[in-house]
Amino acid sequence: MRYPRAAGILLHITSLPGNYGIGDLGPAAYEFADFLAHSHQKIWQILPVCPPASEHSPYSSYSVFAGNADLISPDSMIASGWGSAADLGRPDPSNIGPNEPGRVNYCLAKQVREPFFRKVFEGIRSTLHEHSGFNHFRNSNAYWLDDFSLFEAIGRAEGNFQWNTWPKELAIRVPLGLDDFRAQHESEILYSQFLQFLFDQQWQALKQYCNGLGIKIYGDLPIFVDHQSADVWANQVQFDLDSTGRPVFVAGVPPDYFSETGQKWGNPLYRWDVMEGNGYRWWNQRFQRSLQQFDIIRVDHFRGFEAYWQIPAEAPNAIEGQWVKGPGEKPFRAAEKEFGELPIVAEDLGLITPEVDALRDALDFPAMRVMQFGYGSETNTFHRPDCYPEHCVAYTGTHDNDTIWGWYQSQLESGEETTRRLLTESFADSPLPPHLALIQSVLNSKANTAIIPMQDYLGLGNNARMNLPATVGGNWSWQLKPDDRWQTLSAAIRELTLAAGR
Repeated sequence: MRYPRAAGILLHITSLPGNYGIGDLGPAAYEFADFLAHSHQKIWQILPVCPPASEHSPYSSYSVFAGNADLISPDSMIASGWGSAADLGRPDPSNIGPNEPGRVNYCLAKQVREPFFRKVFEGIRSTLHEHSGFNHFRNSNAYWLDDFSLFEAIGRAEGNFQWNTWPKELAIRVPLGLDDFRAQHESEILYSQFLQFLFDQQWQALKQYCNGLGIKIYGDLPIFVDHQSADVWANQVQFDLDSTGRPVFVAGVPPDYFSETGQKWGNPLYRWDVMEGNGYRWWNQRFQRSLQQFDIIRVDHFRGFEAYWQIPAEAPNAIEGQWVKGPGEKPFRAAEKEFGELPIVAEDLGLITPEVDALRDALDFPAMRVMQFGYGSETNTFHRPDCYPEHCVAYTGTHDNDTIWGWYQSQLESGEETTRRLLTESFADSPLPPHLALIQSVLNSKANTAIIPMQDYLGLGNNARMNLPATVGGNWSWQLKPDDRWQTLSAAIRELTLAAGR
């Protein structure tokens, strides 16, 4: 798909200002949408909105279909008649950890929301079946919601989501065992469905508001799913598992720019032969759900459809892996038959081969270009803004990179001589502050779409970085704080955008 010339900002929902420990789908999201419109931005890019399975990572989820309940806004619930301000309790300060400005407090987010959600649910549980909106949502999403709500209820009852350690009749999905559990835990299953209904209500309302302002929501679809997920549990035959339900091989990437030992993600690999045999039904359902939520979809680790890095599950790192051929165009062609032209962007960073380029081009998906990768070599101009093609999505950096100001400082202070020289030659004479000059070069490029992380517009250092790949702890926690004064940037962003013809 080809896109008109436009600009957007990357800011995940969790990074919005929030009254309850985390950014959510409440008033701050609408304020940010207004900010985008005033800044002449046409795209709001976010990270996955699924419930995280570990380390708060949006790329590790126990359902690729469900919404993260931590993103549900209590304020918006109350405004819609779901509960009252009196129902919001006071969390125990000893259990919420440090409340650091500019950092998400995940403990506080849960301590506020869970008791509130429970109280609201108990108040309407007996009449929820009579709610037409809830019934419509449940019926139209049954293809994923039934398994997800059952999985979540079992996980709560068992105290973990390691489904292959559950009682055998539940782990291998014996029909009578599942029926018995449903009968005994009907309320817990209904509770999960209620939260997903609330998430969907708030999400669709925000999306409709953004679309009304001329802003497209640009979402993210990770290629792999977590082993401890409703997706694997409900579709075991479609994943490469042993007789105990454990992965035989897992996903990752070989040694690269980010890690000398590669990255062993641990996600189970697909049995593409089985998926092809049923017409890629599960992938069609994923695309269906994504198309309901997003206007543009970034397919993370697109190169895995051409070939993926297969790592023995017991290996200590990713070095022992090997490349295995993927399904190529087939899942996307199956989806095109169902949904028409797909609004997909191919995340094609990393070790990219001519075969990956050919696959992306055959599907006519725009590629990605990242400025921070463009100044390491005199001759390799692939990621340098003045060499971008029109059919691509250009970035100063992604959620996995330094902030542009942090990167620029580190390159001038301790980077390679070639990088320092190229940056000095390119930007030393700009009248703009360095971070804005770097942004300007991406906006002025030929790329049809230019996306700038909010941290870059703010000129923040690497303490505002969103994620450092191959590390555990401390990631996914950056959050806008009041003294960032982000609203005051609107005029400057608008001027840069209009001057670039976007």
